[in-house]
Amino acid sequence: MWSSCNVKVRDCWAVTSVTLRRCLKLGAAMAKSKFEYVRDFEADDTCLAHCWVVVRLDGRNFHRFAEKHNFAKPNDSRALHLMTKCAQTVMTELEDIVIAYGQSDEYSFVFKRKSNWFKRRASKFMTHVASQFASSYVFYWRDFFEDQPLLYPPGFDGRVIVYPNNQTLKDYLSWRQADCHVNNLYNTVFWALVQQSGLTPVQAQERLQGTLAADKNEILFSEFNINYNNEPLMYRKGTVLIWQKVGEVITKEVKLPAEIEGKKMAVTRTRIKPVPLYCDIIGDAFWKEHPEILDEDR
Repeated sequence: MWSSCNVKVRDCWAVTSVTLRRCLKLGAAMAKSKFEYVRDFEADDTCLAHCWVVVRLDGRNFHRFAEKHNFAKPNDSRALHLMTKCAQTVMTELEDIVIAYGQSDEYSFVFKRKSNWFKRRASKFMTHVASQFASSYVFYWRDFFEDQPLLYPPGFDGRVIVYPNNQTLKDYLSWRQADCHVNNLYNTVFWALVQQSGLTPVQAQERLQGTLAADKNEILFSEFNINYNNEPLMYRKGTVLIWQKVGEVITKEVKLPAEIEGKKMAVTRTRIKPVPLYCDIIGDAFWKEHPEILDEDR
């Protein structure tokens, strides 16, 4: 009797196993449908291994956006701080970013050389950074523009660049900071001519045509008593974001054994956060002070 029962159980398991295998094969066949060939059209956009991956975002049609939202000229500190807040949010969400640099309506994010985020797909790097940045811009807008409603959502385009070694990465960041200096010097003189001398934008542009940096500095000093070297570093140098230890003071409720109600006490804790710096990154001093950024073991 028992042996007959065991035979029936074995037969039942055998039938079940065969049925299960057939279901799995059928499921696999259904998953690999005749339409799956369209995946072959996806381009391989894997970034070269052991290279620095840089994602640079630029505001789309931001001249119009700045005018519609009454940005101060030549620089609006609210807008620049908002951009930095968005960049900090991106770095917090995507921790493989080792340094970021921003100026005006652009920000560059540098991923560590050995990062394997998103299997190093360029499209993933770019879309994750752009979407996080743009959504943060809308989310934090009221924190920086309390009296100016957001009239329409901003747009940002992005690109991915791969740099093979430390020197080319440093040269890239130096290029962006040099661009910040050139643009800001021009804009500072241009808007001084428009706002203080009463020139039209066309007249100011004609006045500055063909001038060198020394000429622009002379116009600022002789006509407007402005020493360009005394302008805020955030305007002249842009913003550098790096990871640093920061002490945060928080209020916690602490209950002692003999007490029914707890006492609120200030407690200091250390966290690593992306911190803004306004400094020169073209020379060697910055890189010697922060060697961990270009650490080959990252």
